Amino acid sequence: MAASPPAAADATPSPPPPAAAHDSPGGPAERSEAAARECEDRGNTGSLDRLLPPVGTGRSPRKRTTSQCKSEPPLLRTSKRTIYTAGRPPWYNEHGTQSKEAFAIGLGGGSASGKTTVARMIIEALDVPWVVLLSMDSFYKVLTQQQQEQAARNNFNFDHPDAFDFNLIISTLKKLKQGRSVQVPIYDFTTHSRKKDWKTLYGANVIIFEGIMAFADKTLLELLDMKIFVDTDSDIRLVRRLRRDISERGRDIEGVIKQYNKFVKPAFDQYIQPTMRLADIVVPRGSGNTVAIDLIVQHVHSQLEERKLRWDMAALASAHQCHPLPQTLSVLKSTPQVRGMHTIIRDKETSRDEFIFYSKRLMRLLIEHALSFLPFQDCVVQTPQGQDYAGKCYAGKQITGVSILRAGETMEPALRAVCKDVRIGTILIQTNQLTGEPELHYLRLPKDISEDHVILMDCTVSTGAAAMMAVRVLLDHDVPEDKIFLLSLLMAEMGVHSVAYAFPRVRIITTAVDKRVNDLFRIIPGIGNFGDRYFGTDAVPEGSDEEEAACTG
Repeated sequence: MAASPPAAADATPSPPPPAAAHDSPGGPAERSEAAARECEDRGNTGSLDRLLPPVGTGRSPRKRTTSQCKSEPPLLRTSKRTIYTAGRPPWYNEHGTQSKEAFAIGLGGGSASGKTTVARMIIEALDVPWVVLLSMDSFYKVLTQQQQEQAARNNFNFDHPDAFDFNLIISTLKKLKQGRSVQVPIYDFTTHSRKKDWKTLYGANVIIFEGIMAFADKTLLELLDMKIFVDTDSDIRLVRRLRRDISERGRDIEGVIKQYNKFVKPAFDQYIQPTMRLADIVVPRGSGNTVAIDLIVQHVHSQLEERKLRWDMAALASAHQCHPLPQTLSVLKSTPQVRGMHTIIRDKETSRDEFIFYSKRLMRLLIEHALSFLPFQDCVVQTPQGQDYAGKCYAGKQITGVSILRAGETMEPALRAVCKDVRIGTILIQTNQLTGEPELHYLRLPKDISEDHVILMDCTVSTGAAAMMAVRVLLDHDVPEDKIFLLSLLMAEMGVHSVAYAFPRVRIITTAVDKRVNDLFRIIPGIGNFGDRYFGTDAVPEGSDEEEAACTG
């Protein structure tokens, strides 16, 4: 392993990158994404001045990024485990701010140099749960009709810097650094165009950004914590490219060689090889250099240890003790009827049928109460008697319900019963037992949710951890904070304070607030495990790992 100017294992922190590269029109078959618009066939003329910073340029502190640009399921199955590679929203602390930044690795090198293979070897060796692989292939520009015809004749230069939409790359990364979700285009190498559907990407513990032009822009370089150049012999790269483009992309050998000689090789000499000097680590022989990969993994592990992610429940619990309940909280009036229903569902001897029946009654009352906080405007209608009636009508665009699985989905029927044609989304959040942080495992939201009033539903909220992440996901999808309504049958004061402090404009609505949580973060006196009691599943022994995982609240 050869280390270029900077040290091999001491990469300086800097922010995350964008997409990784696909090596001209043909990149690994797994990659199918962003196309090239208005990219003139400039051959090998042009200058690197606008692209390459001086070798000694310092790097700014990095933030987080995330993403996986593939048409296949975002899972990487290794000999040890299955790694989810679509990322997840970053965790936020009790103040609602981003707690830690992801570690961003840039992988550069020539077409078919083995960047993707090296990336996968690093991912497997790292053995961390959340790794994102972002491909520069996603960011080819959209081609004009004339350029489409050139590409069909192998006369379009996909290996020139101008083939990539760097503006989109940079804007995407800036949003990722802010902890927001992003939409990344999907490129179809058969038609040389962007597909209609784009991918939603999130953050992770580690982001690997790979591409032929990974180091070809000053701004992108500042987003990388570690830069790795995969150096593979040109003959090997040509053989790999021939095999890939002929077998996987249906191209003929003459066209592949023509394109290689006219565009790929000259672009490597002029634009890609010079960026090797910017790398922190050079990996000769690519995936065959296991020593280099082991050293890279050791360094990344040390960096992750320094910025270790751990959700501090104790800090959350003590952050707001003795504070008055926030004004954004609204508790359903405790009438004898409401208190009677609470008595029934809190009683451990209550049968499942009665538990479900009275829970549903409370849910209906809760949702009716919540709808009174929606914006209404004056309107006049005419009655059947021909008289005007001065009334009120909903002043928003539409209402969307989002349930936090699994208990939150039990509130969906009550919402549908009072909101005609309401749209429903779902979020699954579980606690990582090693780090203690909530993690997003599943997300399905309706399109164009950003203008809706969103009813976020979870039956119980103890610490507020899951609710805070769910709110964060909605904010990532551009839902205004003051249009989010968090509904729960029962909340602990700790959860109310946590959510209200982190998101002071979110309306919190519940039927009751209990004072305490125990050492296992169960609400006291509480209601038990709502999901187990409602669905009739076996209760998990108190104190077990499964019981804790169910108690993200």
